[in-house]
Amino acid sequence: MKRFIGILLAVAVVCTLIMGSGAGVASAAPYKIGILAPAVTHGWVAGVAYYAEQRCKELAGENKVAYTMYTSENAEQMTSQLDDLVGWGAQAIIAFPQWEGMEVPIQAAIDGGITVVNFDIEINAKGVYRVSGNNEDMGVQGANYIVDKVGKDATVVMLEVPTAGSVSELRKKGFVDTAKKIAPDLKISTYATKFTREDGLRDFADILTANNKIDAVYSMDDETSIGVLQAIKEAKRTDVKVVTGGGGCQEYFKMMPEDKDIWIQSALYSPMMVMDAVNMAVDVLDGKKIDPVKIIPTTIVDRNNYEKYIDPTSPY
Repeated sequence: MKRFIGILLAVAVVCTLIMGSGAGVASAAPYKIGILAPAVTHGWVAGVAYYAEQRCKELAGENKVAYTMYTSENAEQMTSQLDDLVGWGAQAIIAFPQWEGMEVPIQAAIDGGITVVNFDIEINAKGVYRVSGNNEDMGVQGANYIVDKVGKDATVVMLEVPTAGSVSELRKKGFVDTAKKIAPDLKISTYATKFTREDGLRDFADILTANNKIDAVYSMDDETSIGVLQAIKEAKRTDVKVVTGGGGCQEYFKMMPEDKDIWIQSALYSPMMVMDAVNMAVDVLDGKKIDPVKIIPTTIVDRNNYEKYIDPTSPY
């Protein structure tokens, strides 16, 4: 009898331990994750904010994360919001700064024990994680695409965007360096514009007036390219055979099969990449060993494969 009672007590203790362990898992607090993004000035930025929140919502539904999201107009405002996230108790922050001046506050957050995943434009901070596309490779792919479509001695207009800083510089470098290597006789004229369809339209209308013959346009951005295509249409020009882009704009994708006389191309730099940044933050908090930098390869989209990249839910 004593032996039987002893067995019952042992079973009870084991059950209590198992139930206690299970209760601990069920009640584990979700990770607190903050998102810092610029205010929406461009469709691509809107896409970044959308996909970051979508991924956080999915993880929140699994009780994996609780999140707070801020958008800001400048570095000063983003710094203030970073302080708010620190006060909230954020364990990880996804930071997507578009201005200089964020290095010091982000370094302070890292030094304070917060995991920071830098999305897109690189932050010079020790201990930061990073997810980005490959801006230089976008230029490489643009040069290869144009040479393939119009030849090695074509006349090309390159639209750079000085206000975009390193983004434009890297995309330009990839294009120019590759063009020199594979097509040294390519005739390249460079003009400045911005990452908006309005600027693309206005600036390229003037460029068309100044140039009687243009075989291809190396544009770095889908929305700029939408303006470029409108300018070509309004000017009734038939000489332009290639217009490149960059980003992943759904409206631009849908234009690709419509114009059989122009190869409309985009070097995919999808705002969906920010989901990888959220996943990286969770992996770090989970204690997983990961590479601190993830560079997502360039994918080329044109009329031959655009259907694979149509996303009816995307705001961009």
